[in-house]
Amino acid sequence: MSASGLCRDCLHETPAARRCAACGSPRLIRHLERDALSFAHIDCDAFYAAVEKRDNPSLRDKPLIIGGGKRGVVSTCCYIARTFGVRSAMPMFKALALCPQATIVPPNMSKYAFVGRQVRELMLELTPLVEPLSIDEAFLDLTGTERLHHASPALVLARFAARIEKEVGITVSVGLSYCKFLAKMASDLDKPRGFAIIGKSEARAFLAERPVGAIWGVGRVAQERLERGGLRTIGDIQALDEVEMIRRLGTEGQRLWRLSNGIDDRTVSPDRERKSVSAETTFEDDIGDFKILAQRLFSLSEKVSARLKAQEISGDSLQLKLKTDDFKTITRARMLSEPTQLSGRIFEAARDLLAREATGRKYRLIGVGISNLVPASQADHGDLADTGIVRQKATEAAVDRLREKFGSAAVVKGIVFGAKSGRRPDRSGQT
Repeated sequence: MSASGLCRDCLHETPAARRCAACGSPRLIRHLERDALSFAHIDCDAFYAAVEKRDNPSLRDKPLIIGGGKRGVVSTCCYIARTFGVRSAMPMFKALALCPQATIVPPNMSKYAFVGRQVRELMLELTPLVEPLSIDEAFLDLTGTERLHHASPALVLARFAARIEKEVGITVSVGLSYCKFLAKMASDLDKPRGFAIIGKSEARAFLAERPVGAIWGVGRVAQERLERGGLRTIGDIQALDEVEMIRRLGTEGQRLWRLSNGIDDRTVSPDRERKSVSAETTFEDDIGDFKILAQRLFSLSEKVSARLKAQEISGDSLQLKLKTDDFKTITRARMLSEPTQLSGRIFEAARDLLAREATGRKYRLIGVGISNLVPASQADHGDLADTGIVRQKATEAAVDRLREKFGSAAVVKGIVFGAKSGRRPDRSGQT
């Protein structure tokens, strides 16, 4: 251990002791390599739930699930709900069976996007090398920022975490290491309000006892395949040489061997390519009526638009996703005339695709996505034949401002109240 610890509450440097000499807090950052590391992963703690609890203090000490609908899924849940076994992406009926006393709140993506932008802007005050992974997490490279901040990256990150709590009203967990792989792994070690460090000298030993599924990119199927080959822990991979892993698994074997040995040369890239932005919902009852499907599609188009705007990107490849009542997935796609981030344009194109599929067959899920992503500056310029684009952009911008200030229900468009269907309110989850 280092001779002193940095207090995360008052930022005081304390000699070897269990608590801060200035404020008595036990939250001290101690590590021999603490001030030599500069790769960080920052993850907002139970982000959607944290924002809802911030805005409604009566929910503070209650289990909270963001999602809805018996056939929907859990978007996220607070840490209290997690103690009952509730997890993200879990079917709602199962979550409610585990925690029937939970409060259910439907997602408010425009609000979360606004808070996500606040956090991102504060990250960019630390370093221009911020690589977003999603609305609530990002990699940061603080190499060379000591002269700018007159502080080590560890101290800068501790200040940042405290500032987020004070100014934004949510908490974050920080992982600090010498590479992206271990920084992300570190951020999961001490949640919530965590600050964990994995140094270079301890990397191989730290990784050795963990399952191969802990390696970035190894999902359930890949983990089962590796285990069938006798590779159950990362230490099992470490015991082989690189050539043997390449012989077994080709280039993927080399990637796994390098990460297992703490070797990760990836840089933090602010321009990291994003593949797509999408949203989907599962219905409580199967739906075959075109007007009702279009209503749900409109709401999803607004969510995709909000996410594109929050990330300052756009795209010109649209995809419609439908799942039939017998669980078959149908996907349809079309290219747009130019990149867009406008909900109206997304909905119009997706509705045309939907009209070809809504022939009376019932569906249990609908989704829409935008891919082939480019910067927002390339979006929605229109042409001589598209004279309404300026008015459409201005209208959506005004609606977005009202929703950011007063909530997503401040402006609800007429289509949402369109067809009378006798259906239950849509509280379904989305991704």
